[in-house]
Amino acid sequence: MSYLTLTRRAAGGACSALLLTAALAATTPAPSSAQLPPDLDIEVVTNLPDTVAIRNAGDGSNRLFLVQQQGIIRIYDVDTDTLLTTPFLDIQSLVDDGGNEQGLLGLAFHPNYEINGLFFVNYTYDPGPGLDRTRIARYEVSAGNPNVADASSAGNILEIEQDFGNHNGGDIHFGPDGFLYIGMGDGGSGGDPTTRRQDPDERLGKMLRIDVDPLPRGGGPDCGLVGNYSVPASNPFVGDASTCDEIWALGVRNPWRFSFDRATGDLFIGDVGQSAREEISYQPAASTGGENYGWRCYEGNEPFNTSGCGSIGDYTFPILDYNRTGGACSVTGGFRYRGAIDGFGGYYVYADYCNGRIYAANNPGGVWSTQIWRDTSLFITTFGEDESGELYLSNQSGNIYRFTGPSGSIFEGGFESADLLAWSSSTVD
Repeated sequence: MSYLTLTRRAAGGACSALLLTAALAATTPAPSSAQLPPDLDIEVVTNLPDTVAIRNAGDGSNRLFLVQQQGIIRIYDVDTDTLLTTPFLDIQSLVDDGGNEQGLLGLAFHPNYEINGLFFVNYTYDPGPGLDRTRIARYEVSAGNPNVADASSAGNILEIEQDFGNHNGGDIHFGPDGFLYIGMGDGGSGGDPTTRRQDPDERLGKMLRIDVDPLPRGGGPDCGLVGNYSVPASNPFVGDASTCDEIWALGVRNPWRFSFDRATGDLFIGDVGQSAREEISYQPAASTGGENYGWRCYEGNEPFNTSGCGSIGDYTFPILDYNRTGGACSVTGGFRYRGAIDGFGGYYVYADYCNGRIYAANNPGGVWSTQIWRDTSLFITTFGEDESGELYLSNQSGNIYRFTGPSGSIFEGGFESADLLAWSSSTVD
């Protein structure tokens, strides 16, 4: 599966190389000299193809919920090392997976899930010929079985029209503030052809922040289609008639996996680039929102099309970015590790889907630096945490892996043959 469709075209617009160099000098990451634990490794815990999200419910059950792109959520019980046979939720009949970047893409459990049993999903669907939409829907767990959701409990929270089938983002998380954050891609195709993603009066190419409590809501959305939520009064553009109140930040291209640091509340966004750079954007927990991460004016730390753009100081540049050498083409955002492995705490772990490279970054002294932890043959679609903060990743061809310390290493000479799937070129627009 390709999480990136692109057109190779020259960046337009003029920009002073001297000014750009000066503005970005502090954001360009250097190779890290810090030493990762020498026995850090990953081990297979289960097998489930096409897993695009890994979540825990925060309810003390120590279960992982594995989201399959075609529209199924399965449960892996960490304590018993068991993948349950019966799906937690099966909405394949509602989901349009499109064979590419569409499908069931996100899952978030309500912060009070243990009490109210509510969870939310993000998926694409086809409301009619030639139409594509993103839908955020609410579900409840069934009354009689905590391992099965009530499929009849669906309630639509939000819908957004899509221009194309790709760049849907799809990730959703509740932030430390209890609000639901939604990563929306720029609508698809290459080069942002509709040229609207810097516009504040639409929700594509944005990070959104909404309030889903109490439920149900009513009154419709501030921008766009179906809405069954309210907008937090602290959102940065509330009261501006020319701006969608749901917007928390703007200027993202395809935020394929974002996460909150469970220790600090900081936000990390893996944003897929166009043809030159892949980036990790950052928002500190103390932020009041409103950051502009630059797309389509900038791709990573480099100009892309600066026609009509503001000054360099108007944009928040990534803390980490990398070029497309060595087969790289699509960043998979990860998590900052807060589990129990000695010497690993505080590292932000992310990967590239196309070349299987896993990175580990940290910021000693406040300056971010990164290193390649391992070159793999995995197609890494997502990362996830269990309730204790241990880190997992999924390989599209099947296996789910857990990061392990000195006593859990099982790989001495490489990965299992099932994961040595040869790379085939992605779709190019």
